[in-house]
Amino acid sequence: MKHRGRHRRRRRGKALRATLAGTALALTATATLISTSQATDADDPGALKPLTSSAETAPLRLSEDHVPPEWLDRLSSEMGRPVGVRAVLDDTDGSLRGAGSCTDDDKRALPVEPAATRAYCWDGADVEGWRPGAVTTSGDADDDGLWGPSRVVLSAWSQGDATADGTAAQGPAVTGTGAGQGLARVAFIDAGDPADLRYTWAQLAVPVAGGQDYRGLVSPVTGMVWYQDKLLVTAGRGDGSALYVYDVDRVQRATADGSTVGRVPGGWSAAGARYVLPAVAVYRTADADAPQPGGISLDRSTVPDSLVAHEAVAEDHDGPTRLWRYAFDDDRARAGLLATDPLLRADPVSAYETKLTHVRSVLSYGSGWYLGRMTGTPDERGTLWRQDTEGARPTRCGADETHRCWSGPSASLSYWQETGEVWSQTGRMLFALPLTSVDGSLD
Repeated sequence: MKHRGRHRRRRRGKALRATLAGTALALTATATLISTSQATDADDPGALKPLTSSAETAPLRLSEDHVPPEWLDRLSSEMGRPVGVRAVLDDTDGSLRGAGSCTDDDKRALPVEPAATRAYCWDGADVEGWRPGAVTTSGDADDDGLWGPSRVVLSAWSQGDATADGTAAQGPAVTGTGAGQGLARVAFIDAGDPADLRYTWAQLAVPVAGGQDYRGLVSPVTGMVWYQDKLLVTAGRGDGSALYVYDVDRVQRATADGSTVGRVPGGWSAAGARYVLPAVAVYRTADADAPQPGGISLDRSTVPDSLVAHEAVAEDHDGPTRLWRYAFDDDRARAGLLATDPLLRADPVSAYETKLTHVRSVLSYGSGWYLGRMTGTPDERGTLWRQDTEGARPTRCGADETHRCWSGPSASLSYWQETGEVWSQTGRMLFALPLTSVDGSLD
């Protein structure tokens, strides 16, 4: 049932890129209407500082813990046989609108430069009361860019307010969690036709009570990576975990329509979603004060492929920000999991410190780290930097003096290597742009 084309290469998406070229012109015209007159943000953070001592890297260690297989089997026996990604995509909840049908208020969240080459907006009624989170794609899942026959984008959303360090304001979840309490859900988006993106909601959940029930994941999803058949999702401090692991081949159908999450009289509810994705494993930090991953992304330019993270910090944090990476395990029996020692501990393979503050997104490719930074309130534009051990450069806003031309509230970066695009999400906009355009606009 699993897609195992990990090492198969397919023809690059040249036709797709050609289709998108005209779209870039229209989006650029819209973006130039947005003011970039904010003050220059030209403070140079300099080069990344490597962290090499055990005292600096030991707090970044994660411990891997698995949900007992019998718990998952019990859920499946009660709820019915799990389904795969294609079955979810075929059961559509709604469609995204193309940029031409989006409001100016929605499009104001898009970056000015480099401009998006394509963009889509969510129906306001469908995401009202929800805040956008991280994005990942089938370009992360497999290096041919497809999951089976499908081209897929995953978009995370959570309810309620959350602080910048990933703490849900409502606190940890409990069994029978109701809607409106910080629940996290993911939209499975069929991106096979760039002109018609259709999506289906799945509630993120955690098995409890020996697999006789599940609770909703209560956390802002600031980071998410789909790698092979696993989906790794950040969890806020209030949940007591660093990363949850989901198996995309273990999606369960909800059997009852209700506002709660878990077992209800007559079946299983998912707070309005028709699908549930139960966690299969979790990564935890050593103690409550250890650094937590904020944004995460996949780096396919390393051997083996690796997961990179930036530190989740509070809004008033003015000190340096840590960046680090974990290697993925190359054992097929541990597909999609991090490389660990015999005690199931995952240590970072490299770590750095950046002087950039208010980092909200991270991407690593080649020798460069791309860091999205908020420079004011969420309504203001942010900056996008490329930093390495030699120095740092921000993207520029054309001929303007300012570097504040990135999307302010953008909280995720995901590189689709097969198409050369970076995907992100901000406000009610889902958008993509070539990584080459980011490099081309560096000051």
